[in-house]
Amino acid sequence: MSRILDVTPDQLTAEQKKVFEQLVAGRGRILGPYRVWIHSPTIASGMEQIGTFLNKRATLSTREVEMVIIMIARHWQGDYVQAAHVKLGKEVGLSQAVIDALLAGGEPPLTDPHETAVHRFAAAMIAARKLPDAEFAELEKALGRPGIAEVLVLIGYYTSVAMAMKVHEVPIPS
Repeated sequence: MSRILDVTPDQLTAEQKKVFEQLVAGRGRILGPYRVWIHSPTIASGMEQIGTFLNKRATLSTREVEMVIIMIARHWQGDYVQAAHVKLGKEVGLSQAVIDALLAGGEPPLTDPHETAVHRFAAAMIAARKLPDAEFAELEKALGRPGIAEVLVLIGYYTSVAMAMKVHEVPIPS
């Protein structure tokens, strides 16, 4: 049973209403984690800006974004996020072999060097592994500082999403 406590439009504070309208304008509806974060309007607003950037304006490809999200969902056992993003991963062209490897925590059969670097970096961060200088230099060369920043924020953002959906026991849609 879901623990999400929805706030009806007539219950919204003035600050929540402003964020609610911002979310609906940007996303067309209130997505699951925003139903959690709307209780703290400043958090909801900031997370919306980060989420929209990561999904629409980041230098990372949609395949790379979905790859990292699947890795994070697996790590945190975020079933809702995992189910949703496995579906999206397929839609953006991730093969079943890549998805299976990500779900198993293994090395996916990637041929694109940028995707490989994103995977290597995300896997190291998820495993809480300290990067030696030489490995960091390789990743910096492949991803650039913007790519490094985006992978880090993507991991943090989707950790919050996975936890929000897990803690609030949001059921996986059929």
